[in-house]
Amino acid sequence: MKTLTALFTCLHVASVCAVTISCANAASPARTFKTSFDCADTKASVERLICRDPQLAQMDIELMRLYRLALTDEHSVPPANKVMIDQQFWIEARNQCGSGPESKACVIRSYAERAYQLRQGSAIVRTKDPDRLTEGPQAFRCTGLSDLMTATFFNTQPGVVYLKWANSSITLSQVQSDFETRYTGKNYQGNYSFRQNENGVYFQKPGAGEVSCTAEPVG
Repeated sequence: MKTLTALFTCLHVASVCAVTISCANAASPARTFKTSFDCADTKASVERLICRDPQLAQMDIELMRLYRLALTDEHSVPPANKVMIDQQFWIEARNQCGSGPESKACVIRSYAERAYQLRQGSAIVRTKDPDRLTEGPQAFRCTGLSDLMTATFFNTQPGVVYLKWANSSITLSQVQSDFETRYTGKNYQGNYSFRQNENGVYFQKPGAGEVSCTAEPVG
């Protein structure tokens, strides 16, 4: 009888402990990362996503750095007052990414495109900074493309590249590779890839073979 009593006591204690641990875990707030806005006072679901994702939080901090630099540039194109207006429109558009399964990819595209716009329009924004997370836009002449293609890089974990040529653009994410820097992604047209190694730079778009690209100075 003592053995059964002791067994029931142990089971009861274990059950109580399990419930206690479960409740404690449920009560623990999700980890948040530093962003350009107050994560304790977020209103949009996208902002909550950014606060809880280290890659998006990095992109947010970097974009705010670029935006603030653009506001100090008297020669920015567009001018600083227009940059401020554009930033508000951009925030509203970013917040439309929603909370669906593609919301993170949508936010990444939004940040990558905005970084390209700010860096393209201001020499000050492109100023060398050892702590920067963005580079570019870098220009490439690719076989088969009539227009120059520009690449703007977000050096996050994983990395992101925003490619733009003519009236087309695509945002690709870095994938693991031991011997080159490789980015892949897709849209409604199909799969894209962009890779760099010691032999050169290569780009592939849907329905076409891989082509080589040569770096050119940005005017």
